[in-house]
Amino acid sequence: MNTNSNSYTIIYASVLVVIVAFLLAFVSSALKPTQDKNVQLDKKKQILAALNLRDIPKDQIEAKYDEVIKADMVIKADGSVVKAGENKDQDGFNVDNKSITAENLPLYVCEINGETKYVVPMSGRGLWGGLWGYMAVNSDCATIFGTYISHESETAGLGSLIAEEKFQVLFQNKKIFSDPASSEVALHVVKKGKVEKGQEDYQVDGITGATLTTNGVDAMVNAGLQQYVGFFKANK
Repeated sequence: MNTNSNSYTIIYASVLVVIVAFLLAFVSSALKPTQDKNVQLDKKKQILAALNLRDIPKDQIEAKYDEVIKADMVIKADGSVVKAGENKDQDGFNVDNKSITAENLPLYVCEINGETKYVVPMSGRGLWGGLWGYMAVNSDCATIFGTYISHESETAGLGSLIAEEKFQVLFQNKKIFSDPASSEVALHVVKKGKVEKGQEDYQVDGITGATLTTNGVDAMVNAGLQQYVGFFKANK
């Protein structure tokens, strides 16, 4: 074959493309189990952070998660149980937080120092991209125990501060409802310095200079908790 011909060049390039595509597919397939495991491990780390269990060494995350997570349920918005998740089958864990519905809500039943906590996922939108996180609720189903929040691409030094522990701890001991008889979530994130007098139990100071991110967190937290009101009211 004439190696200087156009046909040779085309055939050579085509074969090379096929070989490279095969190698890339092989590498991707080989790495997928490790990638999936890392994603699951990070999710468990986030859930533990919502329970105020942070800075756990990577090689201890699985054990700590198994220790404190007693069940990962799937429930409906009315509080009824779809799957009890008592056998560590990860029914709730395997639900994509971005695609949950009123008929398919993950709920983690946890035990911290002998006390029951409930962890619920939440997701929303910030200024530049997605927001997500988890909120841990005390056994009274009315008080926040802990919070974890992260983001896709909020502004560095401003909106990105929602991912820092010093912001997230502001949610601790906040009340979900302003009236025990109410089914409306009263917890809100407000503009920095705008917490109203008499509303300190239900309002969290936002981030200075990040109004739109703050608004996104507020909407995410409020809507995320609202989905679980049926369960909270049935189990208070």
